[in-house]
Amino acid sequence: MTPTRKGSFHLLRFAGVDLYLHWSWFVVGAFEIENRASGYSSLTWNVLEYLALFVIVLLHELGHALACRQVGGQADQIVLWPLGGVAYVAPPPRPGATLWSIAAGPLVNVGLFPLLTTLRVLGRSLDWAVTLPNAFGFLRAVWFINFVLLLFNLLPIYPLDGGQILRSLLWFALGRARSLMVATMIGFAGVAALILVALWVRSIWFGVLSVFILLNCWRGLLQARVLARIANAPRHDDFACPTCKTAPPRGAFWVCGACRKAFDTFETQAVCPQCGAVFPTTRCPECGGASPISAWIIPPRMPPES
Repeated sequence: MTPTRKGSFHLLRFAGVDLYLHWSWFVVGAFEIENRASGYSSLTWNVLEYLALFVIVLLHELGHALACRQVGGQADQIVLWPLGGVAYVAPPPRPGATLWSIAAGPLVNVGLFPLLTTLRVLGRSLDWAVTLPNAFGFLRAVWFINFVLLLFNLLPIYPLDGGQILRSLLWFALGRARSLMVATMIGFAGVAALILVALWVRSIWFGVLSVFILLNCWRGLLQARVLARIANAPRHDDFACPTCKTAPPRGAFWVCGACRKAFDTFETQAVCPQCGAVFPTTRCPECGGASPISAWIIPPRMPPES
């Protein structure tokens, strides 16, 4: 249920990050603009308010992407859709790098808060509520949008930013697999509460958002189980990752991109046993680095001279 480039329009490329807008954004935007009750005297201000939401979400996701690249991770795509935005970030698998990549998004909203508050206070002091009621109502709405997005994203519910920040902090003490397991369990409890709220307020959009969070929380739980299997698996002692120097696990932890067959790439020398596809590089499940399988081979030790 996570948005992808499929059905999305490429808008622009900024700082090496491609921005895509899903087609459903236009449909939901037209509905919200046309039917949303507001105090504006012109529909133009409704359009500007929806565009302001777009800009705030975009800045939030850019915060994630640029922070991830700052710590050496990969982040080159953002997809915006009616439920918000998704920055496809792959930080180095370290708790500090992951924490910064996730926390940078809400920090953008924190940075916007004093600016929007200053403009709102200025408008009140200049009596814009009377002289420029549309502009003052717009400032108030944008301030509220940024504030609500910040609070909602900081809820400790995986995969919201707050849940991923909690997971990153737990990672320092519990390790990669157990921290994700704990975060997703807390996430399931949070999703249950969100579903109850959606039923209470009778909000379709809140219900859809709850389902989206639930599905991603389940995916996080499955990932945690895989990470636990990797952590407890025996190792190929005659191989080591060229980047992190960790011996790879024994087991079907690699998946063929052509036929989706899971296999142990070190037993087949980077060849899929089902379709015969050959992989020029092998990705490390520990650090994410990709290198030719020949670079993983540990040269045999020479016996000491007598």
